[in-house]
Amino acid sequence: MALKTHGTMAVDWEQRIDFDRLRRERLAKAKALLAKSEMGALLCFDMNNVRYLTSTHIGTWAQDKANRFTLLPQNDEPILWDFGSAAKHHQLNCPWLGERSRPGISMLRGAMTPEMGRAEDVAKKIRIELEMRGLHKEPLGIDIIELPVLFALQREGIKVVDGQQLMSEARVIKTQDEISLLNTSAMMVDAAYDELYRAMKPGMRENEAVGLVSKVLYDLGSEYVEAVNAISGERCNPHPHVFSDRVLRPGDPVYYDILHSYMGYRTCYYRCFTVGYASRAMVDAYKRCRDYLDAAIELVRPGRTTAEIAAVWPKAEEFGFPNEESCFALQYGHGIGLAIWEKPVISRLVSFEHPVTIEPGMVFALETFWPSTDGWSAARIEEEIVVTPTGHEVITRFPAEELLVAGAHYFTVNGPMPTTRETEAPPSAKVLDMIEASAKTERVGVPG
Repeated sequence: MALKTHGTMAVDWEQRIDFDRLRRERLAKAKALLAKSEMGALLCFDMNNVRYLTSTHIGTWAQDKANRFTLLPQNDEPILWDFGSAAKHHQLNCPWLGERSRPGISMLRGAMTPEMGRAEDVAKKIRIELEMRGLHKEPLGIDIIELPVLFALQREGIKVVDGQQLMSEARVIKTQDEISLLNTSAMMVDAAYDELYRAMKPGMRENEAVGLVSKVLYDLGSEYVEAVNAISGERCNPHPHVFSDRVLRPGDPVYYDILHSYMGYRTCYYRCFTVGYASRAMVDAYKRCRDYLDAAIELVRPGRTTAEIAAVWPKAEEFGFPNEESCFALQYGHGIGLAIWEKPVISRLVSFEHPVTIEPGMVFALETFWPSTDGWSAARIEEEIVVTPTGHEVITRFPAEELLVAGAHYFTVNGPMPTTRETEAPPSAKVLDMIEASAKTERVGVPG
């Protein structure tokens, strides 16, 4: 256990997150890769990339609008165009940007229609900055973009190339402070699972569990609860990836995926439970699911490859799917950072043909799934892993080695009810005798 767990505040009496260092090191990594590339500059609309380069954030309502944009020219500092008064706020409160924070409005995912000229305005802003630096004839790398803006840049004579992979590569190895933030983010989900475990009981709805988790996380300082997948009962198989208002019942399997952001750094963190008691089929499914996960974790160390990890997971046909694409993300690994899914991706779908070598500083989640033999329940577990120079460290701490049973324990006249039992137990010998005797007495047929 090498990673420290801090509080969520900054203090003067111990070294915690160094945000100045975080800003410097993130930008330096992108600059270094840009310097080695064919690109004269990098233009980013993806809000996670904008945050990585500029250390600015205006709320998650802007996450899907592709409106904010930043230009990183070769051998220069990033320029940010932001939403309305946010640009002024950055000038006043982000001294690392200052006057390089400017107002600029793109197309708001089509809400600004083409005749309004916003695409042309964006393209002109970019062309001017490139010309000032003699970079207008060099390729411009872009991560994501609205097509009208792309076409407007091309009409300005700018050659557009793929810049998304450069930013993905910059983000794959985490800095010291990024790892600390990811660890803090996971700590907050540890707490949310503890509250959830204590609250689960028959009558609770999936959406109530989502509300409880969200409150715990926001109270602890989360800036964004991206999703809480709450999946119970017969909804467990096949996995629907979305919560509902289904009511928990005794004996139900239930699994959750908690995704939230602390200072931009995300979690993807599954845990699986049963309510009151568990069937033998569910216990067996959980053990197999856990074994696949543990085998994958054991392989995590520098020098290994994503192909080696994927190889220990079952083929699609082994758990009811026709091919790897149809069960994608059930036996899965993915980098985690400012986005839920980053490099490296680990899957039987792609990892054998395109293996990636595991390196210190990578942080990724490993998640497994296994359906029960009853045909409707299933187990789902996930751990987040930091790759260290000599191996790895698991940063998701809520217990998951064995299947946990939630809810008040049931008692009978003979003592505690077993936590492993079937919803409908087979009839006892006495019950069978009663049926046979009543058939003879009443002269009715006994089913064969």
